[in-house]
Amino acid sequence: MSLVARWLLAAPVNRYAGDLYMRYRRRGAPPFSAALGCLLLMLGWIFLRFESESWQAVRAQRARLFPQIDAGRPRPLDLARYVIQSLWLLISHPRSGAMRPKWPYIGRLLAWRQRYLAWLNTLPQRLNARTGHLENEKELGQLQVGARQSILWVVIILSAMLALLCITQPFSPLAQFIFLILLWAIALVVRRMPGRFSSLMLIVLSLTVTCRYIWWRYTSTLNWNDPLSLTCGLVLLFAETYAWAVLVMGYFQVIWPLNRQPVPMPEDMSRWPTVDIFVPTYNEELHVVKGTIYASLGIDWPRDKLNVWLLDDGGREAFRQFAEEAGVNYVARPTHEYAKAGNINYALRQAQGDFVAIFDCDHVPTRSFLQLTMGWFFKDKKLALMQTPHHFFSPDPFERNLGRFRKTPNEGTLFYGLVQDGNDMWDAAFFCGSCAVIRRTALDDIGGIAVETVTEDAHTSLRLHRRGYTSAYIRIPQAAGLATESLSAHIGQRIRWARGMVQIFRLDNPFFGKGLKLSQRLCYANAMFHFLSGLPRLIFLTAPLAFLLLHAYIIYAPAIMIALFVLPHMIHASLTNSKIQGKFRHSFWSEIYETVLAWYITPPTLMALINPHKGKFNVTAKGGLVKREFVDWVITRPYLWLALANLLGIAAGIWRFFRGPESEMLTVVVSMIWVAYNLVILGGAVAVSVESKQVRRSHRVEIAMPAAVARDDGHLFACTVRDYSDGGVGIKLHGDVGFLIGQQVKLLLKRGPQEFSFTAKIVRVMGAEVGLQLEQMDTRQHIDFIQCTFARADTWALWRDSYPEDKPLESLLDILKLGFSGYRHLAEFAPMSVKFIFRSLTLLIDWFVSFVPRRPQQAPAPGPTAPVVVQQ
Repeated sequence: MSLVARWLLAAPVNRYAGDLYMRYRRRGAPPFSAALGCLLLMLGWIFLRFESESWQAVRAQRARLFPQIDAGRPRPLDLARYVIQSLWLLISHPRSGAMRPKWPYIGRLLAWRQRYLAWLNTLPQRLNARTGHLENEKELGQLQVGARQSILWVVIILSAMLALLCITQPFSPLAQFIFLILLWAIALVVRRMPGRFSSLMLIVLSLTVTCRYIWWRYTSTLNWNDPLSLTCGLVLLFAETYAWAVLVMGYFQVIWPLNRQPVPMPEDMSRWPTVDIFVPTYNEELHVVKGTIYASLGIDWPRDKLNVWLLDDGGREAFRQFAEEAGVNYVARPTHEYAKAGNINYALRQAQGDFVAIFDCDHVPTRSFLQLTMGWFFKDKKLALMQTPHHFFSPDPFERNLGRFRKTPNEGTLFYGLVQDGNDMWDAAFFCGSCAVIRRTALDDIGGIAVETVTEDAHTSLRLHRRGYTSAYIRIPQAAGLATESLSAHIGQRIRWARGMVQIFRLDNPFFGKGLKLSQRLCYANAMFHFLSGLPRLIFLTAPLAFLLLHAYIIYAPAIMIALFVLPHMIHASLTNSKIQGKFRHSFWSEIYETVLAWYITPPTLMALINPHKGKFNVTAKGGLVKREFVDWVITRPYLWLALANLLGIAAGIWRFFRGPESEMLTVVVSMIWVAYNLVILGGAVAVSVESKQVRRSHRVEIAMPAAVARDDGHLFACTVRDYSDGGVGIKLHGDVGFLIGQQVKLLLKRGPQEFSFTAKIVRVMGAEVGLQLEQMDTRQHIDFIQCTFARADTWALWRDSYPEDKPLESLLDILKLGFSGYRHLAEFAPMSVKFIFRSLTLLIDWFVSFVPRRPQQAPAPGPTAPVVVQQ
């Protein structure tokens, strides 16, 4: 059809152009934007035949399919945004709404891709249908731990021998490309397969690609003729070697998590041992400690075989009186050497129990804690330590400041959900200082809690393992506590952990000395190496600047070879970790965690390597408040300097791209992509440093628990407890009751067959949602309330299973959004003198992001029309 004919068909658009222009203006579009919108629409009618049925369907779904484009305020490059988004929809969502290609070859290609994706998606179900009856056999679940360890060692040795042939074999660029495409195709299929053997296969593929990359880096990428390039290249190679070592040992740690289950206690209760429960405290407020003491008193264990001890290293009179009222033992030592370790060792001289259970003063144990953990001590007479997870019912600074609480796994979920379980497979589960039970005879055998380092917990378990004792880990949360309130306190806690682990590495190195198996040495070493990540992380954040600013070739190789070796290493590591860690840490989030800590843990860890005795102990405060939102400029300062350095690298890269040698253009592009990624990660670190408000002293815990409310007239109403804290409860009533604010009621809660009543006052009514404030409770009532809420055996068990499965691409998009939000916060909170810099940067980032394809918005689900309520 000729252009003139199409123009005639578009005559209705010409007729209504004036009306369309005024419509844009009424929506707030400036004159140029309104005229541009009219022009785009007219071009669409002329060249794309908007009058056709298919294009009408696309236009009807425009807001859903193109969410990043505001039709009411057209922009000059909207046409490019429409093209990019349309191509992405055709590739990634070929069946999405009206986006179906009319061209036969592209249609066939996309149809083949759709069938391939459908085959991959149904692969797990088909494999499970064929082998589901062999689940235990194919996972070797019927074998003892020792047999499984032997099989794993055989698999590791054979895999290493086979991989060695691929690692050292030189390939041409084309052969390298074909080899990597083959491994990638295998990995994409294998990662969809259920079971542990698919994870083992992914680990082998990842290590093959990564070891090949490291071999190539050592043998082919150092410029020995240029001192500057050689120095910078060796620095980067050091960081990459560290990352490779941690990756290899990390795979070894989690290659087959044990997932130990509880062992029942003997039916004869006279055989049950005496247990001392230690609750050490130093400077915490009394309201933080009360819940832990009350929950400890309600643990299901014979009363005559349970002794609760409050270890007050602050020597406070209020705590002594509270201990007397609660009926627990009170210990306040005259001296305060060795901090928490010294406090526990002093109490050990007075306690006489067969076992010691230790809880941090903010960790509230459940009623079932001892019955779930003590059974293994009867089964394994050499078992010295039983550790359970540290679970937190309040958000840590990352979760609170980023609004990710219970949306993504927190920083500690990976360790307590996967790493400790993997350590347990190798008899290397660590003591973590709280939520654990230790056999008293084993503790006396090593002279009590270790005092030589500030991480007395891990050092104590290392000594137990050296003496031939075993340890165990049960991945069922049996206690919950408070996370650190501020980012500065969180960083201070991690600094102490990092310094302590490096101290152990220097003073009691797991690679040397007697008593440890090779597997235990590797597990302990990887835990210590993890806290040395600060310096390598800083190197990765600044490495591309060596080329962009100093013209130093940190990787002395053509850009195409760098891509052929680096990208497969990153992709395979990401796919493998997503398969193994997906339930416990989402992809790319470790980049944010490590970046936030890198600057601050580097000096103390390096100092501990040089002089392990230098430094001081700090106590992590809990239970504080953050009364206003603010940027912690002290914490943020290093990230800002690193961001400015990377921005300077971007500017230098742009200049070199247009003015530098043509042979370096691709290398400049690769370096700028690296710098852009670093800027995103640094923006995420800045976003974490924006402290959100925390004005509740008692944190609320979400739950769905049946309950009842009784009025003074005796009427009883069923309800569901939606959340609770130490001083209040949120409920949802089943039906219209008509409670009034200020009305007194009785809240009825159950614990097993028993029912308890608590007096409360209604402070909030929003339809069926009612907020209750608990009246003053005596000691017995407070214990009962804690037992009905925080100490319920099932309170925390389902929390970790509620996180969505990791999707690497979606996780990467989350990280991009997080990085951009960090710079927006800087534009909001920065001083007026530099505010315009961050605003300009934010506008520039928003402009670039507007071209990024977006996932189509969910179409509204069909359903009945909501009734219209007319007020009389």
